[in-house]
Amino acid sequence: MLNKLITLSLLALLSACGGGNKPAAGAAPAAPPPPEVEVITVAPGDATFTQDLPGRVQAYRTAQVRARVDGVVEARLFKEGGEVKAGTQLFRIDARSYQATAEAAKADAMLAKETVERYKRLREINGISQQDLDLAQNKAKQAEAARIKAEEDLEHANVPAPLSGHIGRAQVTEGALVSKSSATLLATIEQLDPVYINFTQSSAELSRLRRAVATGVMKRADSAKVELLLEDGSIYTQTGNIHFSDMAVDPSTGSVALRAEFPNAKRDLLPGMFVRIRFPEAIAENVIRVPQRAVQANTQGQFVMVVGADGKANPQPVKTGGMASTDFVILSGLKGGEQVIVNGLQKARPGTVVKAVPVVETMKLDKQLTAPAPSK
Repeated sequence: MLNKLITLSLLALLSACGGGNKPAAGAAPAAPPPPEVEVITVAPGDATFTQDLPGRVQAYRTAQVRARVDGVVEARLFKEGGEVKAGTQLFRIDARSYQATAEAAKADAMLAKETVERYKRLREINGISQQDLDLAQNKAKQAEAARIKAEEDLEHANVPAPLSGHIGRAQVTEGALVSKSSATLLATIEQLDPVYINFTQSSAELSRLRRAVATGVMKRADSAKVELLLEDGSIYTQTGNIHFSDMAVDPSTGSVALRAEFPNAKRDLLPGMFVRIRFPEAIAENVIRVPQRAVQANTQGQFVMVVGADGKANPQPVKTGGMASTDFVILSGLKGGEQVIVNGLQKARPGTVVKAVPVVETMKLDKQLTAPAPSK
């Protein structure tokens, strides 16, 4: 009986303790905290209008190595896909016949030269006529020309690299018969540091910008320096220079051809690669710019989400007027001082209360979290 009383007492005590944690009937649950969004406070300033233009990579110099004599290829003396220096021997063509011809031509030239010297002495004593001396001199010149030609053919049997650069696949193998008359292609060498980027700009856009600069609406930007965007969207580590601008408009496309030059020491840029040139066009003063990801669009037009004084997120219609690097330049809709949401837009429903966190502070916090621990 005593054990039963003790058990019932303990159950009653536990029931009383558990019941104290239950909320009172009809009480509302605690509200969740407002979602956190990252914002920037916009302010007027200068902006350089840029335009991303498609382009293709082209080698700085290209040389097609071709046969300059007839013969059979005896050896390939380079590694395909490697780097070669100017003057390096690339192929060896069977040169035995050219060697024999060169030696014979050299002997004929020496004999003709000796004949001229002997005829000169005879002419001094009227031993021969002037005509005989002239004929001997002409034969000596012809023999010398034949000697030079034979030595050139012998030299061309050893095919050198005309310039330094990257050499591709060999177009012939050992034992192949190559021809001087058909100029057989042996290999191609491309100089890849630096490289050219060929791109075009619309003549209509170019005219519009020139008018804006002429009327004082914008200032001319320093377009000598340009940036390069790779195929994956990342920015190339080094800037380039505008090499030339064509003074004529292509009637079929209505565009002007331009070329930029970029360093390429690490061979990140290869001929034929598709890239984009970020081309500075003009500078606008006292304008507002926001990151591209902050601008949205619907059926009514473009808008950004701003956090008002009441802490609520609401859409604000805007009108953009071009790009400044990765930012949109705002023509209307923002005056400055607004808190524009740039990250967390999926959590910022119109009319909802949000917690605005400046992007700069978030970046600092990220750096602190990713910084290495101090050494002990």
